Amino acid sequence: MKPIVAIVGRPNVGKSTLFNRLIGERRAIIEDQPGITRDRIYGDAQWAGRRFTVVDTGGLQSGPEGELEEAVVRQAELAIREADVVVFLVDVRQGVQPDDHEVAQRLRRARKPVILAVNKVENLKHEDAAGEFYELGLGDLVTISALHGTGTGDLLDRVVRLLPPPGAGEEAEEDPSLIKVAVVGRPNVGKSTLVNALAGEERVIVSEVAGTTRDPIDVLVERDGDRFLFIDTAGMRRRSKVEAPVERYSVLRSLRAIDRSDVVLLLVDAREGVTDQDQKIADYTREQGKGAIVVVNKWDLVEKTDRTMQEYTDSVRYQLRFMDYVEVAFLSALTRARLPKLLPQIRMVWENHGRRVPTGPLNECIREAVLLTPPPSEKGRQLKIYYATQPRTRPPGIVLFLNDRELMHFSYARYLENRVRAAFDFRGTPIRWYYRERESRLALRPPAAEEREGSKVQVKRRRAKQA
Repeated sequence: MKPIVAIVGRPNVGKSTLFNRLIGERRAIIEDQPGITRDRIYGDAQWAGRRFTVVDTGGLQSGPEGELEEAVVRQAELAIREADVVVFLVDVRQGVQPDDHEVAQRLRRARKPVILAVNKVENLKHEDAAGEFYELGLGDLVTISALHGTGTGDLLDRVVRLLPPPGAGEEAEEDPSLIKVAVVGRPNVGKSTLVNALAGEERVIVSEVAGTTRDPIDVLVERDGDRFLFIDTAGMRRRSKVEAPVERYSVLRSLRAIDRSDVVLLLVDAREGVTDQDQKIADYTREQGKGAIVVVNKWDLVEKTDRTMQEYTDSVRYQLRFMDYVEVAFLSALTRARLPKLLPQIRMVWENHGRRVPTGPLNECIREAVLLTPPPSEKGRQLKIYYATQPRTRPPGIVLFLNDRELMHFSYARYLENRVRAAFDFRGTPIRWYYRERESRLALRPPAAEEREGSKVQVKRRRAKQA
């Protein structure tokens, strides 16, 4: 495992700005108001040949009020506990605050290597004022501007010096066997509860208040030799319901989480079923070519008969008929009922998403399909399929070599896909189809009007040059 560097401090001192600066991308939300970051947010950084994980945390403050604020402090303390190095960030413009002394006291009790970083130092006056922070008793400090990047090189030099010696777990490349899973859905359907249940610990804040999760949260889970990276995301509401700028950023990051993943878990509330917003999320998942499982959560709250599950599955597939390949799982994240069945199902979809069918069996399947149901003719011309191959995976992509792609009707393409899915296991994953016309067939086709006009122009130009 890569070493971990945690960024901690009072609210609104620039922790998320520094986090984004160190990892080189805008992953944590930045807004000019305290309390935006609530969970631990992870990102990878590299400096002087060392790779490490940077953790952004919520603001530490004394005397938090309310359950949510207490959970924010608990998440930050967990980040300190798992960190190899802690960067304690303070604000030179606000000077030393009582909460800074409280955070310093917490860090001394943690007995971790601490770097005191004074942020927002942008001129000589700020440099002189930074000396005030020596009273925190944490040794030498480093002055930086996370917004402009000044001083961050010196900060990273000190971080690297304090990291533990390199271990075998610091791979230069991402493990291709890592199963990346985005957990998406509308607000308050149980996404964070599910991630915590899968992780076996409280990694994500759970609250009855919709919108608690704002940034995608990466949680690594290892089970029976498999490694899953679960990405918990903010609830995605209809665009008309999204008002605050922070929530708009959260939705964009949720879409990016889908882009990063191999498999998407679309959580729906069993009592509400698939909604219009769920259909939009599913459609985006299909467009991005991701494997998909609809997870029907809170199944324990539904009155059931021996037909309830099958009827519910049929309803889900009908409402998501544009991606009828989707898998459906039923569970209760809160009680963990049926939870053990989910990880094998995720792995199955992940394997199918990366499945490559050999050319021989694929062509045999297509040949049998054509013999059983020949393609219909159009205006006296019939579609001819010469060859099939699968050059792509994640998602699987199949190329058909045809005489004329315009003769491939949607209904016949759907028939071929159903035959392929019946012959090979592509449950839970879309299949991309690509049509290629043979060169010889293209040469025999009469040119279109635009091509004829273009040819005439080229002939005239050649003759003008010769003249």
